[in-house]
Amino acid sequence: MNLTEALTTFTLLAQTGGKSTGLLGNPLIMMGIMIVMFYFLLIRPQQRQRKEQEARIAALQNGDKVITTAGIHGIVHNVKEKTVVIKVAEGTMIEFDKPAVASVQKKESSN
Repeated sequence: MNLTEALTTFTLLAQTGGKSTGLLGNPLIMMGIMIVMFYFLLIRPQQRQRKEQEARIAALQNGDKVITTAGIHGIVHNVKEKTVVIKVAEGTMIEFDKPAVASVQKKESSN
């Protein structure tokens, strides 16, 4: 049973107006099921993404290519405690807060 079929079944059971004597006929049970579904479909994946992004930002090093939330592409020149200095062009450095870094591409290590 896929998610759409399950939601349709739950909706039909909920629309019977309490005439159902089954466990899913109770509106409190339905609300509980909806809350659990929202947690696993929306909240949990966002938490995982946030943790991965925090780990990438914590691992920033000089030479990494980054894109900021403003869409500015550059190379990390210096990493400070709360900020990062990004080189966007020859001789042009911009300092951003670390949370402004949207994506990180690690520099290629030359062997």
